[in-house]
Parts: sequence; C-alpha cells; structure tokens
Amino acid sequence: MTYQPFLPEAAAGNISPRHAVVPLRRELKKCRIVSGEVTRVEHARKTVSVQPIDGPAYEMEYDHIIVAPGSVSRTLPIPGLSDMGIGLKTIGEAIYLRNHILDRLDVAAVTPDEEVRKASLNFVFVGGGFAGIEALAEMQDVVSDALKYYPELDPKEVHFILVEATNRILPEVGPEMGAYTARQLAARGVDLRLGTFLKSCADGRIELSDGDSFRAETLVWTAGVKPSPMLANTDLPLGPKGHVNCLPTLQVADTETGEVLEGAWSAGDCAQVPDLTNPGGWCSPSAQHAVRQARVLADNIVQVILGGAPKEYRHKHVGGVAGLGLNKGVAHVYGIKVKGYPAWIMHRTYHVSRIPSFNRKIRVLADWTLALFLKRETVALGQLHRPREEFTEVTPPVELPQEKKVAAGSR
Repeated sequence: MTYQPFLPEAAAGNISPRHAVVPLRRELKKCRIVSGEVTRVEHARKTVSVQPIDGPAYEMEYDHIIVAPGSVSRTLPIPGLSDMGIGLKTIGEAIYLRNHILDRLDVAAVTPDEEVRKASLNFVFVGGGFAGIEALAEMQDVVSDALKYYPELDPKEVHFILVEATNRILPEVGPEMGAYTARQLAARGVDLRLGTFLKSCADGRIELSDGDSFRAETLVWTAGVKPSPMLANTDLPLGPKGHVNCLPTLQVADTETGEVLEGAWSAGDCAQVPDLTNPGGWCSPSAQHAVRQARVLADNIVQVILGGAPKEYRHKHVGGVAGLGLNKGVAHVYGIKVKGYPAWIMHRTYHVSRIPSFNRKIRVLADWTLALFLKRETVALGQLHRPREEFTEVTPPVELPQEKKVAAGSR
C-alpha cells in the first residue's frame, strides 16, 4: 500500500522510498493476498475474475466485496503528454522523478549545446493541488542543494514553471493560504502560470495557452485524478464521472432507485459518497475521507453480518496541510491558518500519524532525524530504470542452430 502524501518526500530523498509503502503480507494477518489484476467483477454472480502475475486467469467467489481500486492520474488528449509526462501516483514514479531531475543536471553541466542546456534546466509542473505544489517545492529544494556540486551551472539558469488552469493554487487550504503559497513560490523564483493550460508538449516543446513556447525535458503531470478504469469492467452502478455509486452507509446502491446491492461496498477515491455535512455535495477524493470511510465500512460489514444496521458516514472536512519544501508549509485546520515552520511541523506530524503501522512511523521519524545531521543525498540511481542495459551490451545474442530451432518450434 502506497501512502501517497509521502511521495513528494520520497522523491526529494527526505525519506527512503520503501518507508512510504506498507507491505500488505506483513500487515494483513489472517488474510489471503492475491497478487494479480482484477479484470472483471460480476456482482450478479458474486464472482471476480483475476489475472495472476503468471499463469491462467481464474474466478473467485465472494460473499461481500469492497471495491476500492482508488484513482489514477486524470490526463487529457495533449500531444506529447504520453511520451514525456511523469505522474506522481506511485513510488516508482517518485523514484523516477528524482533520478530524472538529477540526471538533467548532469546533462546540462556537460553539454556544449546551449539549447539542450536550457531545456534540461526547465522543469514544468502541471497542476496546482497538493501533489503538484508539494512535488515542485521539494524538487526545487533538491536542485538547490545539488547545484552546490555543479560549479558549471548558474542557479539563475534553472527555471521551475507551474502551470495551473484555474486562477488559484492549493484550494484545499483556502484562498488566503493559497495566495500566501503563490507569493512564497514566486519569491523563490518559481514561474507561476495561473489561468493557463498546457496545449502541447510534442517533441519536448512546451506550448501554453498564454502563447508562450519553450523547450523542456521535464514535465510532471499532477492535474487531478479520476476513478480507476477497472470500474468499467464491473456490473456495479457508476456515477456520471465513473465513481461507484454509494449510500452514506458506504453500501453500493442503484443510481436510479437507490436500492442497495447486498454484499457490495466501496470507499475512497473511487466512490461517490454523499457528504452529509454538505447537503447535495460528495466527499472529496482525499486521504482524510478515505481513512475514516474505511473504518466505518469495516464496522458496517460486521454489523450487517451480525444482523444489525449499518451506520452512515459523516465527517466534516477539517481543512488541509501542505509542505512547501524543507521547514516551510501552510495549513488551514479547523478555521485556524498557520504558515511557515509551524505549518511544516503540522504537516509532518499529521502525515506520520496517518501512515499505517508502527514500523513505518518509526522508520519515517528515523529518516527525518538523520536528515537533521546529514546532508541531503543528491546522487541519481538512473540505472534502476534500465538495470540490464550494461549486461546486454556485453552479451551478444547467440543464434540457435537451425535444427534446434525447428525442434523448439515443433514443441
């Protein structure tokens, strides 16, 4: 399980990437873990089709099903996005982002081509929500620390560009704290393009709706999420945006009649759950709701099995906290606005309290403590993404004799 709020910290090297994920086999005792992909859910038959990592697909029967595949990056049909875009939904993407950015510094430091140098030092982030702002701020800190070891590079050559389609950033912490964040980022040299959207990034050329065009080799896409596409392969009722339709009890229900589908439950980013504290609205796709919904859902399943009545999920959104790099943050919690170092402490305290397992809490705290006394690691491990390249270069392919090819084909 990936604790996604820690992905920017993992990308920045503040914590070990392994400490942002929780091993299911160790934590989910008395559970059978199936490593594979759900290809279909037929609730009418109460069966799930599973494609394991290796081997043939098979079906599993169930009494109750919790459909919680979460969300994926919400992308748009923008030329070049699939070729150069980097998401930030998985630990693999966080590791890749760090290695990629540090690799761009290496390229810029040695290339004789001025255009390549400029493109390597342009870092574009699309999306002004939690993920985009925290990732940009953390990676700007990483680059700032790394530049101490690159005498060939002038810090003034490095450009971080934030592209946001609306006219505000961090809406989760309110307009005042969002405006404060914008001022802080601008003071740090971030080029804020609010009310602007990405038109194209084909062949590494960034084209924006404000008419600007420039080359860049880094594009981080954090412009929102959408429900997992796996939900389309189910017979469960879905809302207009692809979410599983739920009652406040977290039971899956028919979108027209409201009739409960016995034994079907959902929660988290993929669920359309009425927000009882905001009549007419839906619970936002945030960890704040998902964690609390999970507890209510688990209790409700027990109640239903024992013949009791499920309870409704009710939680008023209390605000949000965001890190803006080392020792910097913003927070708007229970109506209280905090900024700077105190907000950064609140940000870290909240998230370390929410990551599952005592083991991970201790490891994250240990990472942060070591970072107080040791310098940030600024080494890229780019070979992680191409681990066999060096071996294959020195190992030429060997052709089988013709008769053995025929024999192998006959089998």
